[in-house]
Amino acid sequence: MTKRLKVLALNGTLKTSRSGKISSTGRMIDLLIAGFAKHDIAAETIRLADHQILPGVSADEGEGDAWPDIRKKIIAADILIAGTPVWMGQPSSVIKRALERMDAFLSEKDSEGRMPTYGKVAAVAVVGNEDGAHHVSAELFQALNDVGFSIAPNAVSYWVGEAMSSTDFRDLDEIPDAVTGAARMVVESTVHLAGLLATNPYPSVK
Repeated sequence: MTKRLKVLALNGTLKTSRSGKISSTGRMIDLLIAGFAKHDIAAETIRLADHQILPGVSADEGEGDAWPDIRKKIIAADILIAGTPVWMGQPSSVIKRALERMDAFLSEKDSEGRMPTYGKVAAVAVVGNEDGAHHVSAELFQALNDVGFSIAPNAVSYWVGEAMSSTDFRDLDEIPDAVTGAARMVVESTVHLAGLLATNPYPSVK
């Protein structure tokens, strides 16, 4: 019986839900989620700025730390989407903190030397008004791979507007074909790889 895959998206926007503002990062993530829905794959999005994620590199930094619950959802998912805006040419501080907390996976290996993220696939979603999507995705891919995630081909969906422009991805009346095409590649490649890994786990690395 084929395992039913689960998708978890981490929205690294700096805007909280309380702001009442639509997130461009959220719109890009929603584009991917719509693609996963065509495969009958359930998806959940966590808007990281809504949660108190304490600084640190452990699985639980103590009282008030929201990370342990988020971590459980990451472990339960088969595909992780790391979404971020481009700020000062960098991934947002919010998504960076989530990556820092995933550092704990390095010391949580099973008896075969595998991190809890082995067999899970990661992809990236990036939005911004300046160039830098390739640089940002490269940073995220490296960090996610370091903590055990597998990366499928063409696993980034991004949009960057004209430099110095005030137009955000959330404000576009129509999403460009190039963006929807890239999102489709993200969905198809990650679903394929996650399906393969679900039935053929990585061998012992000890």
